[in-house]
Order: sequence, then C-alpha cells, then structure tokens
Amino acid sequence: MDLTTDEQALLESDNPAVRKSMELLVRLGDIYGAEEFVEIGSAQASGISYKSIGDPGVEFLEGFAAEGAEVQVQTFANPAGMDIDRWEEMGVDPEFAKQQRRIVGALREMGVTVSFTCTPYLAGNLPGPNEHIAWAESSAVSFANSVVGARTNREGGPSALAAAITGRTPKYGLHLAENRVPTHRIDVDVELQNQADFAALGSWAGRIVEDGRPYFAGVDGATTDELKALGAAMAATGAVAMHFVGGVTTDEEPPTDLETLEFGSAELEAEYGELNSTEDTDLIVFGCPHASVDEIGQVADRLDGESLDRDLWVCASGAVKSQADRMGYTETIEDAGGMVLSDTCNVVAPIEEMGYESTATDSAKAAAYLPGFGEQDVHFDDKLSLLEEAIE
Repeated sequence: MDLTTDEQALLESDNPAVRKSMELLVRLGDIYGAEEFVEIGSAQASGISYKSIGDPGVEFLEGFAAEGAEVQVQTFANPAGMDIDRWEEMGVDPEFAKQQRRIVGALREMGVTVSFTCTPYLAGNLPGPNEHIAWAESSAVSFANSVVGARTNREGGPSALAAAITGRTPKYGLHLAENRVPTHRIDVDVELQNQADFAALGSWAGRIVEDGRPYFAGVDGATTDELKALGAAMAATGAVAMHFVGGVTTDEEPPTDLETLEFGSAELEAEYGELNSTEDTDLIVFGCPHASVDEIGQVADRLDGESLDRDLWVCASGAVKSQADRMGYTETIEDAGGMVLSDTCNVVAPIEEMGYESTATDSAKAAAYLPGFGEQDVHFDDKLSLLEEAIE
C-alpha cells in the first residue's frame, strides 16, 4: 500500500495499540488489493456482548485499552448482552453482568461512546452522503450504504476498532464507486403491507443474491423503518451490504443486463413459512434492528389499556428510549406488562439461559439468527398480529 508520511508514522508508533491497529489494517489492505487508505468520519464496533466474545474478548479489550488504545473519530458500539441499567429486571445472571460491565469499562477507557445500538444513525451517529466510515454491524452497514449514501465495507469487530483508533481504513470494496452498482434486479409484484413484509422480502433476496447488490423495482414507497427491516434481513440471510430501491433510495435506472428475479405473493407466503417454526411463544421481541420512536409508538398505541399474557421486550438505543419515555410510550407499554429496553436485543442477550424457548418477532434478522444463536423456536409475523395474539 502507498502510505502517507502520517500513516507511516502510525505504523511505527511507540503506542502499541496504534501500531497493532495500523499493522492489521495494512494486512487487510494487502489482502483486498487496496492501494491507499481513506480517512473516516466515524466508526461502529461490534463484538460487544459478553455472550458473543466471552472471557477472551473481555481480556483483549481490557488489554488493548491498557496499551493506550484511544479512538480518533466518533465511535459507537453494537448492542451489549443486557440493558446496562436494568439487567436485573431482565433476569440476567450477575456473573454475566459483571463481565459485561468490564467490557463497558474498557470501551469507555478507549473513548468509545457507550451507546450500545445497531442503529447508530438513529442515536446521533449519522454520516453524510459519500462520507467514508468503518462500521461493523451488518444492518447498519446496509442502511449507511443504501439509504444514507455513505461508504463502508462490512467490517469485522477488530478492523472497525482499528479504523477508529487510526482514523482511516483501506480503500477497497464499497469505498470505490465502481463497486457501488447493482448486480441483480428484483421485480416486486406484490403489495408490501407492513414492515414484516419488507423483512420477508429481504430474507428471500439475501438468500438468493448472497453478497450481491440487488435493485428492487416495483416497491411503492417505503418508510425509514421498512428500509431498515429490508436491509437487515438481507444482511442476515445473505451478506448484502448495499441495495437499491427504485424511486425510493435512487432515481437512477439499473443496467439492462442484470439477472432478473421475480418476487410475488407466492414467494412472500413461502418466506413467511420459511421464517416460522412455531406459533406458541414465551416472549415477543420488537427492535431488531433497534426500534425507532415511531415503532415504539405503534406498540404503545395498541397496548394502551391492555394486558399481555406473555413477556414483551421492545429494544432500542438509549437515545431513542429517552424520547419514548418523554412521549409516555414506555409507561404505556410497561403498564401492559412489557419492557422497553436499551443497550441490548434478544439476539445478543443470553435468552436461552433465562428460561425462554420460543420467541415471536417481526424481524427476519432475528428469525434467522435466533434458532442457532439463541436456541429458540420462532414465530414470525407483523407487529399488530403478534400483539393481538398476546393481549389477554
């Protein structure tokens, strides 16, 4: 790679954490054929939950902080394994909580903003169009590239942290304009009626296009939350880091020589079947990716004056939960028997150790991950349908 004087100095730094970070990024650049670095405006680190990284991860983060690691750009962290303030109410084991707090301490020492969320763009870390960033959370990467127009690859946890410490990342992949073009066209020939339908479309598409960049034609408008659900699902069942929705995220026509796929009512119905393994559930979870204020408001409106016959988690960033608190949404949901949690979600929390065996969700991302990562049977449907099933 062609290093500037400043970058060579980082590679030869007396600070062990800086030197190791730069060595990692240079090796990464060599692997992917990058010729140079780009400076980044922000970073987002994954591998934050104690459930995900265990004792070796805790020791690595504490050791890295002790070596002098300090982030040079705004850096947010992915969800933790528990609500940092309400872990006891969740039913998290005290030993798990102790180890998770060690992770929080190490991140704080490095200057990472301890806002544990997979939707940093809803919590104060919103990049600009064409801004280079280094984000790790797959759904956030998809949203940043596709909806915001920023530029990031799907970083691993170590490379995102290294980019945050050095303020730069190798210029390859989706940092290059020639790699930000569609690879498939998907003609959508069915009305998408709710957020779960968008999630099902994404789940189907990700499984087929894998790491491609699909262009969706025929989608009649989409909200921010629906785009969030679409991208998150494709990143879970495939490795899609960028997509296009004609007339919504782009006005440009796709190339005419793309492989074309059809998604109609039959495919939509079949995908719901693919994502469902049970109808009996212990827990309902919304907010994967983390919920917006509008999503929390929808849940609160339906639960106003009602009671639930099972547990409900609505997961959000701390920033969004604060807004929900002020709007009275949190009180309404918790009066009905649910919980509005920040910092965490059902994928990275140890739900399999908390007595839950089956989860209901409107998230195709959660439906894809929970059977293996949370030992859960899954019931997938739209929010209002799931709430109707759980109201006493």
